[in-house]
Amino acid sequence: MSLPGYSDYQRREYCKDIQCPIQVLLEQQDPNSGGYDVVRHICIDHCIHTTYEFHHWLIEKGYLVVRPDA
Repeated sequence: MSLPGYSDYQRREYCKDIQCPIQVLLEQQDPNSGGYDVVRHICIDHCIHTTYEFHHWLIEKGYLVVRPDA
């Protein structure tokens, strides 16, 4: 759900911006191939970056992490 006047984070935007070597490998694969699935599972199960790095990248890029009031 987008907030009016704001842009949502796009899938793998961080990975592409920091030129993650796993993302580079992923982009070289056909999305319907077994090779794509193998590389994708590296991201899913063994990401080489931390949530700390991602969180600080979000802040540097001006993203806001929001949630509705309970």
